[in-house]
Amino acid sequence: QVQLIESGGGLVQAGGSLRLSCAASGRTFSSYIMAWVRQAPGKEREFVAAIRLSDGSIYYADSVKGRFTISRGNAKNTVYLHLNSLKPEDTAVYYCGAAQGPVRLTPSEYEYWGQGTQVTVSS
Repeated sequence: QVQLIESGGGLVQAGGSLRLSCAASGRTFSSYIMAWVRQAPGKEREFVAAIRLSDGSIYYADSVKGRFTISRGNAKNTVYLHLNSLKPEDTAVYYCGAAQGPVRLTPSEYEYWGQGTQVTVSS
């Protein structure tokens, strides 16, 4: 059974930083794309960043480019999202997703999802 478990969310002041973690289990994810998406209250899920585990190729949404960094952990099937220079508009539930094949920039195209972790940025 595939499981994605996110952790690391919390409350932070504007300009602060957080690191989110996603631990995937239940199969071999070496051929997968792992992504972070977020959903703010009353809004649709928004693509944030993705990484192809096979070769480390990385993709970012324009809204987070230069502030967020996605990376692979030393442990297999672990992905991080480093959030820097946080803004109140970054407040959302952040979800980790996984999919096979090419990079997906549309959240609905991901096959597996975690339960999400809340990030709240105060002004």
